Amino acid sequence: MAAWLGVGQAADPGRVHTEGRIARVAIEEAREQVASLVGARSREVVFTSSATEAINAASWGAAAARPGGAFVLGAMEHSAVRESSGRAGAPLLEVPVDGTGRLDAGALAGLLPADAALVHCQWGNHEVGTLQPVEDVVAVCRERGVPVHLDAAQAAGHVPVDFDGLGADLMSVSAHKFGGPPGAGALLVRRGVRLAPLIVGGEQERARRAGMENVPALVGFGAAATAVDPSMESARQRHLTDKLLAGISAMGGVRVDGDTGRRLPHIGCVGVDGVEAEAVLLGLDQAGVAAHSGSSCSSESLEPSPVLQAMGVDADHSLRVSVGWSTDDADVDACLSALPGVIGRLRALGSRGAAQSGP
Repeated sequence: MAAWLGVGQAADPGRVHTEGRIARVAIEEAREQVASLVGARSREVVFTSSATEAINAASWGAAAARPGGAFVLGAMEHSAVRESSGRAGAPLLEVPVDGTGRLDAGALAGLLPADAALVHCQWGNHEVGTLQPVEDVVAVCRERGVPVHLDAAQAAGHVPVDFDGLGADLMSVSAHKFGGPPGAGALLVRRGVRLAPLIVGGEQERARRAGMENVPALVGFGAAATAVDPSMESARQRHLTDKLLAGISAMGGVRVDGDTGRRLPHIGCVGVDGVEAEAVLLGLDQAGVAAHSGSSCSSESLEPSPVLQAMGVDADHSLRVSVGWSTDDADVDACLSALPGVIGRLRALGSRGAAQSGP
């Protein structure tokens, strides 16, 4: 990316002069690299600013293609899916999930109207890591003739993804989820699918997304897509999270939420009895460990996580632990070393507070 951030490298890829053609070549190389990562043809890759934009574009285009048709989605979907579908003004049909956060394709089939605008299904959950039965979901949608969008933002780069082999109509991915730069994403649009653009005002991306392309970010997206090996990353990250979750499970009053077997390799969710998640996060942060929570006070949202609520899990006592492309065993050891002390101190403070407020 560094070369494309230099002075004089901001040529418009839509121009016919030499600089513009060089930028165009760089973008098309990145498109091929991203397509190769996710098992797609390069012409099926529409570059966006993020997976969030890609999800919005999928919902917008589906609503335009099937006006008034319902949007069908699992109770564990990301807020970008839920809110972009809701803005279409069409009915929202929600498929319930089990205690691990997984939807039932049979329940989807029983709920799915033939005139639905779009079915949304995430590849793997962003909070608990549970993998969804995407093959079964796509099969149900193909049988009913309903378009389907897969949110693969958490899956791409972490597990093997084959867009064309799966037969989905649309799929969203994000560069920064597997080591690429922020500000780059893509919507995969299956060959033959017509989709009205969300952003208009130009002919970029073959008239599927207007606006001058962010060449440095897209070059970085392609470089990350080339550098990552999903099969190797899956095994490496699974080793780290298995070690992390096993160590956490051995602590008293801590449980693992979600499916511990059929999950994304890099994400786990744990519940901690007796202390609020926000306090645990702050204690871990002081120890140099960054984690996340479904608690409303630990994010920009004012509401608890709808994913954990749908699972029947207490969001205020849940932590998301995850590993990335740079995480190693020493990082896992640091977390396992810090967490018992953080939890112990908070429980002791809670016990003293309860004693002091007693009769």
